[in-house]
Amino acid sequence: MFRTKFRSIVILVLVAMLTGVLGVSAQDGSVTFMSTQFNIVEESDKIRTILADFGEVEFVPSEEGPMIDLLRAEAETGEGSVDLIGALHGTFPVLQNEDVLFDLSDLLAQLEENYELPESFVELGKLGTADYQYYIPWMQATYIMAAHVSALEYLPEGADINALTWEQFAEWAKNIYDGTGEAQLGLPVAGLFHRFLEGYLYPSFTGGMVTGFKSPEAVAMWEWFRDELWPYVHPQSVTSYEFMQEPLLAGEVILAFDHTARLINAFNDKPDEFVGFPAPTGPAGLGFMPVVVGLGVPYTSADPDGAEALIDFLLQPETQGRVLQDLAFFPVVGGVDTTDLPEGVAIEAAAVEAQAASPDALPALLPVGLGDRGGEINEIYRNAFSRIVLNGEDIQTVLDDEGAALQSLLDETGAPCWPPDAPSEGACQLQ
Repeated sequence: MFRTKFRSIVILVLVAMLTGVLGVSAQDGSVTFMSTQFNIVEESDKIRTILADFGEVEFVPSEEGPMIDLLRAEAETGEGSVDLIGALHGTFPVLQNEDVLFDLSDLLAQLEENYELPESFVELGKLGTADYQYYIPWMQATYIMAAHVSALEYLPEGADINALTWEQFAEWAKNIYDGTGEAQLGLPVAGLFHRFLEGYLYPSFTGGMVTGFKSPEAVAMWEWFRDELWPYVHPQSVTSYEFMQEPLLAGEVILAFDHTARLINAFNDKPDEFVGFPAPTGPAGLGFMPVVVGLGVPYTSADPDGAEALIDFLLQPETQGRVLQDLAFFPVVGGVDTTDLPEGVAIEAAAVEAQAASPDALPALLPVGLGDRGGEINEIYRNAFSRIVLNGEDIQTVLDDEGAALQSLLDETGAPCWPPDAPSEGACQLQ
């Protein structure tokens, strides 16, 4: 079921340019594995060490946009340089629309004979279809809270660190400020802060990520954030804090939020000094963002059998355990031995489990269906933050302005609503 080969000088040039830039080339006897994950040098080195136990694998880290452009161009020429791709869930609907991926249903059936895969993640890989498996779940991650043990003495009276409300969290941050004279809550504004807004605050206060963007509940949320939480956030959060593990280890902050992979060094280096815990709960529930990563095989793969064998290798409990230990991405299969995990990884694993198992859990998927315009939604949420919190503009005016930009993005891309917002017919609509 290959796409028709379409020979075009323009497309050939594009493929040549992309493969040259990304360093992708056909490797005899080697599986070429392109991934949007582990594209930081240190992480790339670690995953290459793991992949070496499979055999000859050319690991090619990439950003999402160049990967999509390359696969689209290779589909037009009918000649491929990539055998296997690894990407976030939100990347796959774009590739679904381009019709560039094999159906992995038969492979899934074989894998499920050996591995226990979460049904919800398998269903995500079908991308709304009944029987077409666009990707196999590979691994998951999320964002959690972290605190130095010295912060525990400032917890509000009667508060349970594993079942906090956002109001208690703000009170905790204020208690730290009152007790130490310093704002010591750290937020990665220079890093993945948009995920804090999209996946944690908005779902917790409005019940969704998109539809309630300019709702009365959103206005109340921004008022709370600006007036009750932000005064106790370390000022370097805006300009300097990208990975929160660094200011935690330096003692600049004693309370923080970030991606598990960007907290792991603090937990691993000083496991006796840091605790991990779930995000707090808001009026609508415990909003949190599970990051689901999948594996897909392009039609133009020169070695689809090798790609499928590599998928099997990546799902083996031993491999999943090594990825958890070395790269802090969590397994999607059962049977992973966690008895010998580094203490820091075990701390994160407990927090991740407690967060997902909360009776108020409200999973918020990464934005879906926006294609190469995915970065624009992040900027809209960041713009709202800058205008409301940093510049002091009127909340409703800002939300109306940025909401109009968000609605235009959804209309122009045709992106339907994604969880935790209810499904929609056609483009998602703001309230």
